[in-house]
Amino acid sequence: MDFPNFSLTDKVVLLTGGDKGIGQGIAVAMANAGANVAFTTRHLARAEETTQMIQDLGRTPMPLELDVTQVKSIRPVVEQAVERFGRIDILVNNAGYNVPLDPFDITEDVWDGLYDTNVKGLFFVSQAVGKVMAEQGGGKIVSIASQAGFVAMPKRVMYCSTKAAVIHITRVLAFEWAPLNILVNAVAPTFVRTPLTAPMLDDPDFAKYVDDMILLGRLGTPQDVAGAVIYLASSAADMVTGQTLLVDGGWTIH
Repeated sequence: MDFPNFSLTDKVVLLTGGDKGIGQGIAVAMANAGANVAFTTRHLARAEETTQMIQDLGRTPMPLELDVTQVKSIRPVVEQAVERFGRIDILVNNAGYNVPLDPFDITEDVWDGLYDTNVKGLFFVSQAVGKVMAEQGGGKIVSIASQAGFVAMPKRVMYCSTKAAVIHITRVLAFEWAPLNILVNAVAPTFVRTPLTAPMLDDPDFAKYVDDMILLGRLGTPQDVAGAVIYLASSAADMVTGQTLLVDGGWTIH
């Protein structure tokens, strides 16, 4: 009898935005599961901590400098990872950010910046890696969406709509690429304390709102998210594609 296997031993991962926060947590957890991890950062000087953490687990890191909004730079970075490791088994689309604003205060530049990273950059990284996976006979793509892609939230019309787009891009690419043995899924976390979310979560009124909504009574952690990513990236999820796994502590069920 074959039992589910959650190991990533000797798999090659490419992860965007791996120098801090959720991305760093995922990168290190995947290394702990046995993977070698190429990860991107906008500034290589910020990659030292993640690099060392992966090395300490006995796996091979490869920091790569990439701004996903610069579409022409995506393919050369993907090619560097393939040249180093020979293939890419798993892509984790993690790069993204949020700018909470009242709808009346949103400018075109802020709107475009968020969409360029959270949606356009994610798609074109997926396209570049998807071509590699098609040539090698398959692979797995896991994108980091958000509970905000499922529900309305205050001052988040931009973020909610970008993450809803990620969820539907996931469905459509899964549909398009299933014949190529490329499985495409997403993970949708609740709030996780990171350097990016700390200012919001330190606001007493917003912190109370979050506490009231998360039924399990605590914020998420990077490892809560990483556990879902590892499942979807592993052979245990070989029959799962086009799905978004909520890791929200019960937020979206009420």
